[in-house]
Amino acid sequence: MTGQNMKRLGDYIRPVDVRNRDLKVNLSQGICNQKYFQNPKQVAENPETHKIVRTGQFAYNRATTRNGEKISIALREGPDCTVSSAYQVFEVIDENVLNSEYLMMWFRRPEFDRLAIYFSHGSAHEFFEWESMCEVQVPVPTIEKQREIVAEYNTLATRIETNKKLIATLEQTAQTLYRHTFIDNIDPNNLPDGWRMGTIGDLGEMVSGATPSTTVPEYWCENGIPWISPADLSRTGLKFISRGAKDITKSGYDSASTWLLPKGSVLFSSRAPIGLMGIVVSELCTNQGFKSIVPNEKYGFGYVYYCLNSLKDKIASENTGSTFDEVSGERLKLYEVVLPEEKVTVEFQNAIEKIFNLQEKKENENIILDKMISVVLSKICC
Repeated sequence: MTGQNMKRLGDYIRPVDVRNRDLKVNLSQGICNQKYFQNPKQVAENPETHKIVRTGQFAYNRATTRNGEKISIALREGPDCTVSSAYQVFEVIDENVLNSEYLMMWFRRPEFDRLAIYFSHGSAHEFFEWESMCEVQVPVPTIEKQREIVAEYNTLATRIETNKKLIATLEQTAQTLYRHTFIDNIDPNNLPDGWRMGTIGDLGEMVSGATPSTTVPEYWCENGIPWISPADLSRTGLKFISRGAKDITKSGYDSASTWLLPKGSVLFSSRAPIGLMGIVVSELCTNQGFKSIVPNEKYGFGYVYYCLNSLKDKIASENTGSTFDEVSGERLKLYEVVLPEEKVTVEFQNAIEKIFNLQEKKENENIILDKMISVVLSKICC
């Protein structure tokens, strides 16, 4: 697509300002920096002044300060909702000239985020104003080409959502199996033969991570020793972990007090946000934000994972600090857990691995599909 296809966006969109005066729209929404509508963090105090977003319209949070270098913008595909009066609402003037879904694909590109941040202004807080949005240059090919790109994108996005739904269903099945085996009808004061009460420290070896110096370039590389931080888990949302966003060299590994975790280790973030979890599927090491567990063979990573998962909210709520939230390894080890008979945990591990294998397969499929989506988005260029 050549430069002559670049058009001023303001010639194709118009602002919309309809307030919820009669309170007929009762669905209040916010927009996250991943570019979709979600429940707002705070309940609206003056919903009658909030703006209505109709199906097919756009809205974005003008404030860009502390928003992860991204702009929170989304196309409304669900029923009508309201957003804060501080948001900007707009719509495409003519769908036969500029397709809304195609435009939303442009907004998903990292180049748009960088542009929006660059043109944000303000003293204490920065804003990406409507006037700046209108000056954005957008590639506008024929409407047929736009629809072709949208169809290709939607095919991939649908496959990703189908996989996510299957992963969620499998997760419900796994958690139900865990509760049925280890929670329901199990009295800690009257345990079955061979069972006993213990602590998290009994489940396996607890391992801390560390970070090589970030000022030494020789400690960091591509295709080195996988190194992961809680931010990686938060960013990807993956359950089965093989690497993070960065790798370290052998000298970087030797310089820090991190450890190489074997396959089957269970990751548990011990710093805010406490309780992010993952299962290691190939050797890696972590930063100091994790207290990971290398499970004892008698319990298996399936039981350890769901045992910790059942406690993570309690652990997080009991370890809030004035500066930041953190649970120490020594404190984490002391949380009480049930230690079942080995025969039961082995049977559970055998059953849960079948579920895990399918979940991992679908996660890996989505990683590939995400890369394919990036290729489709790259077709929208100047």
